[in-house]
Amino acid sequence: MAYKMVAERDNEKYSFARESRLLIVAKAKVWASEGWRVVITDQDGKAYAPPEFDRLLAA
Repeated sequence: MAYKMVAERDNEKYSFARESRLLIVAKAKVWASEGWRVVITDQDGKAYAPPEFDRLLAA
């Protein structure tokens, strides 16, 4: 998979993998808006925090 999203809150942790950066960013934005700590990692291992999600879309 090209992009991986990890969302954490309290004692919960979820991860998702998608080929599409558009889909992974959309999902990550929703989770972040609901109070989850979200990080997206790309195929090169670079991590993106919520303030950087739009930059990931522009890449």
